[in-house]
Amino acid sequence: MSISATSTDVTGTYAIDPTHSRVGFVARHAMVTKVRGSFNEFTGTGFFDPADPSKTEFSLTIEANSIDTRNADRDGHLRTNEFFDMENHPQFTFVSTSVAATGADTFAVTGDLTIKGITNPVTVDFTYEGAAKDPFGNERIGFEGSAVVHRKDFGITFNAPLETGGVLVSEKIHLEFEVSAIRQETAA
Repeated sequence: MSISATSTDVTGTYAIDPTHSRVGFVARHAMVTKVRGSFNEFTGTGFFDPADPSKTEFSLTIEANSIDTRNADRDGHLRTNEFFDMENHPQFTFVSTSVAATGADTFAVTGDLTIKGITNPVTVDFTYEGAAKDPFGNERIGFEGSAVVHRKDFGITFNAPLETGGVLVSEKIHLEFEVSAIRQETAA
């Protein structure tokens, strides 16, 4: 679906529906496999204007303690100072600083990502997946996005060498976003 055909219909303020969205990550483990995880508690709001992406803005707050890798011991380790230091840094945040169209239905969303009290610029590539009115009357829009970050940039340096070479946890972390957002108001 081309956004240009619906740009006036979807412009407005939105809130992420966390029950129909996912904020996740992928890390390589022991150089041989990938471990996927997600955060189960997050909130996000924004203003979307596909006709003028420079007016688009977005913010996301993730409750760090809601991490879920399907392994309680690993999740517990990730909550410690060796990784996220969740006792002192209970939330991660992303606040957009610029949005640019990169295609008919794709956008580069650059913003400040704060993890463990350290802020770095990150660009997330998003694809607009469409708009729909659900059976409850909510006007929804959907996006999928991804970015790669380096965990050392956020002070996350824990690792262990492997006997066969390499390390236990990859430096690069792939962030994944699957977003369903509900319109809060229409454009003025």
